Amino acid sequence: MAKTTTEKSNASELLDTPLTGKALLKKVKELPNKSKKDTAIACGYYTTTKDQQKRVNLAKFYDAVLQAKGVQLDEKTSKDGRGRAPTYRACVHKNGQLVIGANYTEEMGLKPGDEFSIQLGNKHIHLRQINSEVEEIEDENNEEE
Repeated sequence: MAKTTTEKSNASELLDTPLTGKALLKKVKELPNKSKKDTAIACGYYTTTKDQQKRVNLAKFYDAVLQAKGVQLDEKTSKDGRGRAPTYRACVHKNGQLVIGANYTEEMGLKPGDEFSIQLGNKHIHLRQINSEVEEIEDENNEEE
């Protein structure tokens, strides 16, 4: 027995897994007059709360649409997929400390115990990594003179 149009739309609203790729784009084109939330629900981007209310996940829906169109936004993600992308900004904490996050130290290949010299400018701070081997050679040359 063939399903009617209303039965098909109800079945699509009760998807176990959200639509992706070409199927997602096709479904979005089929629903031009629906709201963004209704379209996301019809494509399976929602969860059901304990009291049976639908909670729409528009962020995942938009990401899936962009990915289906071939747009890749998350180029700079961490190795394990956790954490935030670096902003290349830092702020001074209430205790006066300036903390540099793990994203930056990993990107520079720093290891625990690496040392830096701090040079203060007008409105900037320069951190220069101290290379202990080069510093030792320079110290030896200075002592010989």
